Amino acid sequence: MNRKRFLLAVVVVVLLGAAYYFYGGHSTPKGQPPLVSFSSGDLAPLKTAFNASASSIRIVVMLSPT
Repeated sequence: MNRKRFLLAVVVVVLLGAAYYFYGGHSTPKGQPPLVSFSSGDLAPLKTAFNASASSIRIVVMLSPT
């Protein structure tokens, strides 16, 4: 019986950790600009952030799940 309770507790902790990771909010360290959110329909924030750092090295990486 203890083994089942332990396994259930581990599953609950993992699920709570995953929920916090995905929905707990995101913040950046002090001194770093805030995170920029954009959707596939409106890429203006990405363009603005990209063009604002013209004097530094910039890399855009697009990843596909397929």
